[in-house]
Amino acid sequence: MAEKIPANVYGDPNATLVQVEKRGKVAIFTLSNGKINGYTHRMMLQLDKAIVDARFDPEVEVIVLTGAGKMFCAGADIQMLEHADPVSKYYFCLHANETLSRLEQTPKLTIAALNGHTIGGGLEIAMACDLRIARKNGGMMGLPEINLGVLPGTGGTQRLARSVGKYKAIELMITGNNFSFEEGEKMGLVTQSIEADGGDDFLNKVVAYAEGFTTPHKASMAVGHIKRSVQSGLEVPLEYGLAIERELQAKLFASEDAYEGLTAFNAKRTAEFKGR
Repeated sequence: MAEKIPANVYGDPNATLVQVEKRGKVAIFTLSNGKINGYTHRMMLQLDKAIVDARFDPEVEVIVLTGAGKMFCAGADIQMLEHADPVSKYYFCLHANETLSRLEQTPKLTIAALNGHTIGGGLEIAMACDLRIARKNGGMMGLPEINLGVLPGTGGTQRLARSVGKYKAIELMITGNNFSFEEGEKMGLVTQSIEADGGDDFLNKVVAYAEGFTTPHKASMAVGHIKRSVQSGLEVPLEYGLAIERELQAKLFASEDAYEGLTAFNAKRTAEFKGR
C-alpha cells in the first residue's frame, strides 16, 4: 500500500504559491514557496489556473514569470517526491507537463524573468516560456537531475534539445553541471541578460521590456500568432507548418490591426494598434 504523504510536506493548503499581479497589459506570475521556490502539485495547480485566467483576460497581452526573493526556482520539491508513491509521481509529472504545454501554447507572449538560480524543474518552467531574460551575474542554471538518479521529467529532455541541439543537451544533462546565465546566453538558452541593482529593479526592467510588445506599440495579436506559428509549426513537417502559417496569416489579414498597420504605413504615420 502506498505511503500517505504527510500533510506538512505540501505545506499550508491555503498558501498562495503563485502570486498574480497586473501592471497595465502585463500579467506577472511570481513563484513563491520558501527560499528556493520549489514547486509542488499545489503550485502547479495555481500556475495552471493563472495561465488559463490570463488566456481569457482581454486586458493581458504579455505574461512575465519570475520567482520571489533571490531565486527563480530550484525545481520540484524533493521532500514531496521522496514521500510520494510512483503513481502519484507519474500524475504529478503529467499535470506539470500539461501546465507547461498550456503556457507554451498560450497565444500571448510569455517571458521568464530569471532573477536568480534557475535549476532543474525551474529551468524546465523557464524553457516553456518564449523568451528568457536573465539578471546579469544573477545566478546559475542547469538540469542536475542525473545526480538524483532520474531525468528532467517536466519537458527538460525535449525543450533543452530543441534549444541547444541534441548532443549539447545530452552532455549538459548527463554531466548535471550547472552553468552561469552568461554561458546560457552564449548557447542561445538565455535570450538576453541585463544589468540590474536588485530584484525589484530587474523585474521593473523586464516589465518595461514586455510593455514594448503590447498595444498600441505592437500588434499583440500578431505577436501571439507569430509565437503560435513557431511553437506549433516546428513540431510538424514543413508543408504542415506552412499551412499553419497561412491560416494564422489569414486571421491577421482580417483583423483591425492589419488594416491599421497597412493604412498607417501608406500614410507614413505611426500605427496605433488595438489588439483586434
